Amino acid sequence: MGVSAPAGDPFEALGDPNRRAIVELLGSGGRSVGEVADALPISRPAVSRHLRLLKEAGLVVEEPQGTRRIYRLHDHGVEAVEIFLAQVWGDVATRFRLMAENTRPPRPGPVKATRPKRSGRS
Repeated sequence: MGVSAPAGDPFEALGDPNRRAIVELLGSGGRSVGEVADALPISRPAVSRHLRLLKEAGLVVEEPQGTRRIYRLHDHGVEAVEIFLAQVWGDVATRFRLMAENTRPPRPGPVKATRPKRSGRS
């Protein structure tokens, strides 16, 4: 089963601090609109709008549970972001890792012996 492309832009959706806060909250598990609104300093209607944009961007899914809808992170939405980042930064990250793994830290030089300080008494 293939993953369909989201209608919205995940990076644009994550550009808003309230939506990033919602994503962080949902990272610990599914929540209802009311639970998200109780955790943030924004209204329920604002939370609903943010969740709709996150859903359109493919980052969040909703599941009906009785009369409530529970929102959670969409596994494939995160994968899409990871794939994009790997395409853009993959070569750079690989080269950096290879350089870091194959570069030795500078060897410490010889330790100089120091003479103990003499006290002012003779």
